[in-house]
Amino acid sequence: MSENPSGEKQQTNETFCLHLSSVISPALCQTYLLSLFPHEQTALFILPNRRGQSVLLCRLLQMKTKTRPAIITDAGYVPMHAISEPWSVDKVLETLQPSPPTAHSESPIPFFHVLEKLKTNKREGWRRFGIEKGESVADHMYRMSLITLLCPPSLASRVDLTKCMKMCLVHDMAESLVGDITPVDGVCKPEKSRREAETMDYITKNLLGKVYGGFAGQEIRTIWQEYEDSKTLESHFVHDVDKMELLCQMVEYEKRMNRTLDLGEFAYVSTKMVLPETQQWAQDVLKEREAFWGADDHVHGERKENGGVTNEKVEMQDAYYSKDN
Repeated sequence: MSENPSGEKQQTNETFCLHLSSVISPALCQTYLLSLFPHEQTALFILPNRRGQSVLLCRLLQMKTKTRPAIITDAGYVPMHAISEPWSVDKVLETLQPSPPTAHSESPIPFFHVLEKLKTNKREGWRRFGIEKGESVADHMYRMSLITLLCPPSLASRVDLTKCMKMCLVHDMAESLVGDITPVDGVCKPEKSRREAETMDYITKNLLGKVYGGFAGQEIRTIWQEYEDSKTLESHFVHDVDKMELLCQMVEYEKRMNRTLDLGEFAYVSTKMVLPETQQWAQDVLKEREAFWGADDHVHGERKENGGVTNEKVEMQDAYYSKDN
């Protein structure tokens, strides 16, 4: 075998002997050995030879290449399949691999597995701008739930914050099967609502109807409907938090891309926030955005200056958010 800085290397079956000089440590020998055999595990033994020199015996224990699983790069990516019209939950279930969740079970496990799709389904609005690995639906709902914990005192005394947190965690649950429909997707608000209601009925009745008496499913369906109806103070707060979370994400993506990505059209949602406390939050984050962009050309939120969003886009957004509050 060839000479190396650590000494002479000799091979005898599965045992490698490194004759150490007095200045070479066993740790350095271990590093050197791993560089030679990156796919193997070794055991080290320090023994003196007849001349009193240290000998490092390296015993090969296992070939990692024989037991290491294949590297999987796409396990976390689950594409949404195109569904033919008219859209239905049954058609979506036919696309789920390896099989649809078990319906009418007394166990909550099938429901737990459906929730995983909230982790893999991306927020589609960002993907239009090339952000392919952006936030998931679950990411969005999780930060919303934490934002409710910072409800301003003037509002916190008037709302049920526990319900608000639950509402944050279930308001987009239907997107596990429906996907994230945005204002520019060409799906009208009534059709979007129909798809989401059908999905929530399936989740809360077919998957949760027999779980612990069905009470959890009933609560989820009731809270989700309260959000959709948008008549209570709690639902108004959560709708505003939904928009606030989007505004924060907008600014964060722009900063990460160092002004090479203009997401200003999303600032429109600030005009649809209804509570004074959350409106103040929105003003603060938009001021932060203006300071970040400075004199650079960009979309100035709702003022639509310097080539802001088109009238057509505004009409789409108005229709999409028409029943929020």
